Amino acid sequence: MTGPHPATAAIRLTVRAVLGECDPGDLALVACSGGADSLALAAAVAFEASKLAVRAGAVVVDHGLDPRSAAVAERAGGQCSALGLAPVGTVRVEVDAGADGLESAARDARYAALTAAADLHGARLVLLGHTLDDQAEQVLLGLARGSGARSLAGMPRARGRFRRPLLGVTREQTRASCVAEGLTWWDDPMNDDPAFTRVRARRALVDLERDLGPGVAAALARTADQLREDADHLDALADAALSRFDVNSPEIPGGFTSNRPEGAGVWVAVDAMLALARPVRTRVWRRLVVAAGAPAGQVSTRHTEACDALLTDWHGQGPVSLPGPLQATRSDGRVSIGTPARVE
Repeated sequence: MTGPHPATAAIRLTVRAVLGECDPGDLALVACSGGADSLALAAAVAFEASKLAVRAGAVVVDHGLDPRSAAVAERAGGQCSALGLAPVGTVRVEVDAGADGLESAARDARYAALTAAADLHGARLVLLGHTLDDQAEQVLLGLARGSGARSLAGMPRARGRFRRPLLGVTREQTRASCVAEGLTWWDDPMNDDPAFTRVRARRALVDLERDLGPGVAAALARTADQLREDADHLDALADAALSRFDVNSPEIPGGFTSNRPEGAGVWVAVDAMLALARPVRTRVWRRLVVAAGAPAGQVSTRHTEACDALLTDWHGQGPVSLPGPLQATRSDGRVSIGTPARVE
């Protein structure tokens, strides 16, 4: 008796490791779009879950961005049910492209829907179908933005209840597995639309593989794994440094208390920040700006660099503009971050 196709076997192996986190009777939900990656994942989860006495279901998110999206979502839900997954639910979301663009808005709506479904069903885990190729594209985008080690660290394998079992599996393997398992997938035309940055990164990656030789995507994914360890360590140091800015003692150099300068949401002593190593300090800046009220997704390297210049290149410059809108101002040996003063 022959075993499964090698691609299917590889996917089942990595799925088995993730489902091993669950206790018998726990529910794991697959986020399924109807594409090859998530269908291959759904099939592997359906195969492996019963062996571990884990319940397995699926959530199909319909973004409503294509005239065929409702039919695609219904078909994907039917495929998941046919695989033996239960419960299977389809959620229609409204995507309103804001300042961060359609891709970001769709992602936010999708994760909100998946989180709500997991809460509704009491799911232990939600499994996502991102592959090694997706990871490589993410790292390439981080390189293009010049946004630091955290961005280059790519997508984490685990965050909260979300898991990405396929980050070591290629897109070619998921398609091969679907063919072997008799699964027909849907190719989203948005995945070929160069108006989206991720599509352009995908095409650039193909060019790099052609010009530099095979293995570029795998090398970028390995780089993400290595940098994530570094970024996690630096983030831990930044959290520890920030925790020392105790609001309960005037002798501790920083806080969020009523004795801060007027209009400041957060303040920190210049000497305390300068005592930190720069890679840690820039992460503390980001945390301080977010703590003062800036949307986390809008705080860029440009903002943290400008805050740091108030320490390292101080020559009496005016306030630094930050998302919120907020501003950072240096005076009396402190940098204050808060809402701009209103002119009466």
